Amino acid sequence: MNETRHVVGIVDDDPRLLESVGDLLESAGYLARAFPSASSLLGSGLADLDVLITDIGMPAMNGFELRDLVKKSRPELPVFLITGRHEIADQGRAQGISGFFRKPFDAQALLAAIADALNKSRNGG
Repeated sequence: MNETRHVVGIVDDDPRLLESVGDLLESAGYLARAFPSASSLLGSGLADLDVLITDIGMPAMNGFELRDLVKKSRPELPVFLITGRHEIADQGRAQGISGFFRKPFDAQALLAAIADALNKSRNGG
């Protein structure tokens, strides 16, 4: 497989989640880039990302605010939101995202959703 590995950015203020999701993505053949905050992601730039996974409940800038900023500069970038707080999962605020996952989420469902989003963006859909 000579294809370039897809880069998945993960933003979460929980270092254990960054590590576990990073390990999951790497084991599935993706290149994972972990960020402890929205500002650290924005500081490094979005240009090389193929997918973004972000926690909703973070200090300073939450996942919805990060999604809004990302969509202004990279409207085609698939964004997945994750949260441990079930009350945040209202559908009105979930517009403009590729997927929504509640912690603890199913690893295979997340990988399938990422693959699906990459296929859609590759095929212009």
